[in-house]
Amino acid sequence: MLKLFTWRRSIPRSVTHLTCSPFLLTSSPAQNQEFSTETLQKKNKPKIIGQPNKINPDSDNAKPELPFDYMYSYSETSPGVKPIGFREPPRFSPFGPGRIDRKWNGVSAPAQQKPGLDELAEERERVLGDPLSDEEIAQLVDNYRHNDCSRQINLGKGGVTHNTLEDIHNHWKRAEAVRIKCLGVPTLDMDNICFHLEDKSGGKIIYRRMNILVIYRGRNYDHTKRPKIPIMLWKPRAPIYPKLVKNVADGLTFEETKEMRNRGLNAPPLMKLSRNGVYVNVVEKVRTAFETEEIVRLDCSHVGTSDCKKIGVKLRDLVPCVPLLFKDEQIILWKGNEERE
Repeated sequence: MLKLFTWRRSIPRSVTHLTCSPFLLTSSPAQNQEFSTETLQKKNKPKIIGQPNKINPDSDNAKPELPFDYMYSYSETSPGVKPIGFREPPRFSPFGPGRIDRKWNGVSAPAQQKPGLDELAEERERVLGDPLSDEEIAQLVDNYRHNDCSRQINLGKGGVTHNTLEDIHNHWKRAEAVRIKCLGVPTLDMDNICFHLEDKSGGKIIYRRMNILVIYRGRNYDHTKRPKIPIMLWKPRAPIYPKLVKNVADGLTFEETKEMRNRGLNAPPLMKLSRNGVYVNVVEKVRTAFETEEIVRLDCSHVGTSDCKKIGVKLRDLVPCVPLLFKDEQIILWKGNEERE
């Protein structure tokens, strides 16, 4: 036992002896200074790898600009309707400060120079090339029309937005076509969606069924020569437009307008719309209903107040009709008098 205790006591002694060694605690100051200066020189030494960067002709600065006015949504904005106010100062551009050479006016950024329509048509025909044969169209549609397609873009209530164009060109970099799935308010007018997709992107729609589209890039498409599309950094707040529903409808008195609204609220709904649904057949059904009815009610429960008003605006222009009331997510439409028709 005595030998064991002496052996255990010898361990801390050796450790203390090693830790207190003057060789470990002392060092030459000249060596430390020399080591520190060498390391600092190595860290601060600039790295030269090849030649300095030159201007790339394929960079964004060398690409042409889009020949039309920049907007948040091209399909859901009516250029002819001027706002009466703004919810945010128009001087704040959603593209960021100094990123584009255009001035934001609260709704759009107008182009400084617009080329002629003939030049745009010739350039578009050159990119599209020869028309596709039926076999080529069938092959492309079979590759991109299915739900499991990886080259898909979803269009919501914003419709054809500015950043959607950049997404389309990014897909066209590695694929010949893109599948586009439309949902919500824009599906009321699919012709408008197709027009703006072809007009703003320069492609051609080769497949259309309900809310599913396939847009082709063209035979002579070159991703390096595509137009420059600046990204919109945030969604601008919607301007303030004139009131959609008047207190007294045109052609009616106050009492008649009140009676029409009460009749509409008590009438059975023509159809029930779901949130972010497909509204392709709504316009045709409302037109058919107006052949026998004077008032039509649409049940838009859980759709949202904002979407209800957007639906009413589109139906007013497409049917056409007169929106009388938006209450509790119910839309009351009047077909109008004979003079309006």
